[in-house]
Amino acid sequence: MITSLSIKNYALIEKLTIDFSKGFSTITGETGAGKSIILGALGLVLGKRADLTSLKNKEEKCIIEAHFEISKYNLLPFFDANDLDYENETIIRREILPSGKSRAFINDSPVNLQELQELSLFLIDIHSQQQTQELSDENVQFDIIDAIANNKETILDYQSLLKSYKSDKSKLNSLLKRQSESKKEQEYNTFLLDELIAAQLKSGEQETLEADFEKLNNVEIIKESIDKALAIANEEQIGVMNNLKEIKISLQKIAPFSVDYHSLLERITSVTIEFDDISEEMNRCSEKLINDPEQLDLISQKLQVIFNLQKKHQVTTVDELLEIQTNLENSVLELGNIEEEIIALTHSIEQKTTTLDVMSNIIHDNRFESIPVLSQKLISILETLGMPNVRFKIDINAGETYFQNGKDELQFLFSANKGTDFGLLKKVASGGEMSRIMLAVKAILAQYSKLPTLIFDEIDTGVSGEIAIRMGEIMKEMSQEMQIFAITHLPQIAAKGNAHFKVFKSTVGDDTQSELKLLNEEDRVVEIAQMLSGTIVSESALNHAKALLN
Repeated sequence: MITSLSIKNYALIEKLTIDFSKGFSTITGETGAGKSIILGALGLVLGKRADLTSLKNKEEKCIIEAHFEISKYNLLPFFDANDLDYENETIIRREILPSGKSRAFINDSPVNLQELQELSLFLIDIHSQQQTQELSDENVQFDIIDAIANNKETILDYQSLLKSYKSDKSKLNSLLKRQSESKKEQEYNTFLLDELIAAQLKSGEQETLEADFEKLNNVEIIKESIDKALAIANEEQIGVMNNLKEIKISLQKIAPFSVDYHSLLERITSVTIEFDDISEEMNRCSEKLINDPEQLDLISQKLQVIFNLQKKHQVTTVDELLEIQTNLENSVLELGNIEEEIIALTHSIEQKTTTLDVMSNIIHDNRFESIPVLSQKLISILETLGMPNVRFKIDINAGETYFQNGKDELQFLFSANKGTDFGLLKKVASGGEMSRIMLAVKAILAQYSKLPTLIFDEIDTGVSGEIAIRMGEIMKEMSQEMQIFAITHLPQIAAKGNAHFKVFKSTVGDDTQSELKLLNEEDRVVEIAQMLSGTIVSESALNHAKALLN
């Protein structure tokens, strides 16, 4: 529950601090006195957006601070989840700077507006006239039924699973689209890949093949040339080897006479050894040379395959072809992975569909059982509010579509009088009837909700007299379970409050200010009398006010 509210430099309020108690509090005041300003300030504390027009003095910051007693409402998990310090008396502060920037704090820890809004859902429900019209909205009607059906946890689990289900469906559709778009391209890629695999390419083999081709293609001229060289080298009389030996013998004779001659001998000896090795190597090459037309044809075919592939893929090396082969293998593998993902997602969707159906059935059954309870409770309260012939016809039917709260479709029909057909609330209920129905709904929900505080902002529109008295009594009954505030223009309701606050304007010099005051018993009699008879209070109005208060 809210225990105090402090407002500084907001709208027409220069500075205001007010304490609140548990139970039922009423707030009254003339139109334009500032009741909406109080609600606006409270709305900022609860996370609504602000702007510079909120500042009374544009050169000073606006500060709004509210204290909440939350020890009975099991909010520790929220504070732990958001890494906030928990206090039984939690303080929420909102600051709006002259620059236009806004800051928010929970127990002096900075928070963003989303965190503030999430916490506010556990603290206060501000019910305005606009929300009364929202009673015609199907989602609001479902919320009412689900509160009584105790469907909250099941629906949260359902929504979490539904989010995952929709994500899987989106992924599956995307994969199917990719699969469809790439299938033709993939068939061509597979053909290209098969060609490259069949070629059995190896890095560096093109150079080797080309060298072997040149050798086999010119085997005759090579053999002829080598054999001629061998003949020149090894001719018995005039061959190079024989001449080198003769030179070596000659230098051996003079080598002892000079270092220079000895050096020449060593060099010719070295040349002789090297030439002998060359001769042996030429001999081995000659022996290896074989005229092999079949091998030449195989090499020629392999080179032609390589040249054709290079031309097709517009590259010049085997290594580039091997890189293309790797990329094509990855592409084909990716399509295979897509097919595996499609199978896995399809299976996941089938499982989640089964679970969603089970959860939807549980939600439906709980709703079906709660509808008679809701109808009876509404009729019971509304009969005391001057609607003795009210009837409700609430039908839920399970469909095939997964909505955010299950698969049900709802018809919430209403009839206020005997002999009239059922119709949709927004079409057949008057403003006064809607106000009474909403009060009845809130009274019922108070029995199921653990919300600390509920504020009714002029819910009494369109009612008066005994009906207003009964509305006040219902609010007072609700205040046994939660803190209730009623902003009202009706003296019958104002008189039912345990505490009565008055909003009024005052003039200080050239400045107009809104103020909020807790009335004592005497002031309260006068305020209610003025609500009954106007500014000039008659004796009968005073007596009527005292009677209402008693």
